[in-house]
Amino acid sequence: QLQLEESGGGLVQPGGSLRLSCVASGFTLDYYAIGWFRQAPGKEREAVSCISSAGGTIEYADSVKGRFSVSRDDPKNTVYLQMNNLKPEDTAVYYCAKSRYTCAYARSLSHYDDWGQGTAVTVSS
Repeated sequence: QLQLEESGGGLVQPGGSLRLSCVASGFTLDYYAIGWFRQAPGKEREAVSCISSAGGTIEYADSVKGRFSVSRDDPKNTVYLQMNNLKPEDTAVYYCAKSRYTCAYARSLSHYDDWGQGTAVTVSS
């Protein structure tokens, strides 16, 4: 069974940090780009970041550039999303998913599959 599982979410004050993990089971991450997405209440799911296989290409949404950092540890079959200087508008459920396309091509949610169940991030004082 192919599965991605996110963890690391929680409640944090504005300006705080969290590190999310996306662990794969049933397959190896090596050959896939991994995208991070988020969905706030009442809003559509949006792309946050993408890291290509081998990490050669990394992309971020403008709203998180300079604050979020994505990395992958293929031997651990894990991708991380380090989130610093968190803002209330970062509050959302965060998801990871894999794509057999490059980050540059995978512009649509439909280019990703095996979505995890998500981990909730709440930024509030």
